[in-house]
Parts: sequence; structure tokens; C-alpha cells
Amino acid sequence: MDRILLDITGVQRIDGQSDKIQLTTMGTLRDDGTAYIVKYTEEQAPPVSPVKVTVRIQKDKSAAGITRSGAIDTCLLIERSKRNLCHYNTEFGDILMGIYGKDIEIEHNGESGSFFFSYDIDVNGSLASKNSIDIEFKINRNSENTGEN
Repeated sequence: MDRILLDITGVQRIDGQSDKIQLTTMGTLRDDGTAYIVKYTEEQAPPVSPVKVTVRIQKDKSAAGITRSGAIDTCLLIERSKRNLCHYNTEFGDILMGIYGKDIEIEHNGESGSFFFSYDIDVNGSLASKNSIDIEFKINRNSENTGEN
């Protein structure tokens, strides 16, 4: 498992308008043979507790999964050209969303790389937003390796 520096950009498009969220943080990257697994923590404004995020990208580019746990619990499954139902748990209750996967791309040269995926979200069958996530990473050789496998 390698320590990595992450630059994450999420874009959400709704009714011709676009909203971009950017985050730079430290995390870990592990290759389990069939998938790349990225883990990091999103700090939240107090008193909200941090959110732990795990992103699993299949090496064959068939699927990407995003699991968030903490103040908001979600598990999105993005499969290319497939629609999956996913729960989005908020403090106000659960929302059932459809996730239609579009693109999944991987670039990894051993020291750095990127993961990109795009998907549409629908609620009650109506398109809610078009989304993309771009995760760029650089292995941090200056920090200690975690030693976990």
C-alpha cells in the first residue's frame, strides 16, 4: 500500500449549470490484482465528523465503486452502460437513486496517474444530474510506507 497525494475534482451538471468541487488530500492506494483501491478522509466543518471514502476501480474498467461512511453514508456502483440503484443516506432520511455509468478510465505509470469516471443520477426515473469525478494521484515516496498489504 502506497501513501499518495490526491487531487480530486468532482463536477455536477444540472439544467445547463455546472458546479465544481475540488479537494487535495493524502490517502492510500492499493492494487489487489483486479482493482485499484483508493482510501482517504474528507474533513468536515465541526461539529460534523469526518467522512471516510473508499474508491474501488476495476482494472478492466468495467466498474467503479464509491463508499462513503460518516456524516453521510453512500455506496455508489458505477458500471459502464448499466443502471444501478443506490442508497444515499442523509440526516433527513434515505434517497434511492439510479446511477447510470458512462466512462471509466485509468492511467497509472507506477509513480502517478489518474482515475476518471462519469455517470448520470436519476431520482424517481427523472434525470437529476450528470456527474464526473477525476482523481489524480502521485505516490508520496517521502512519507513512510504503511506496511499494509
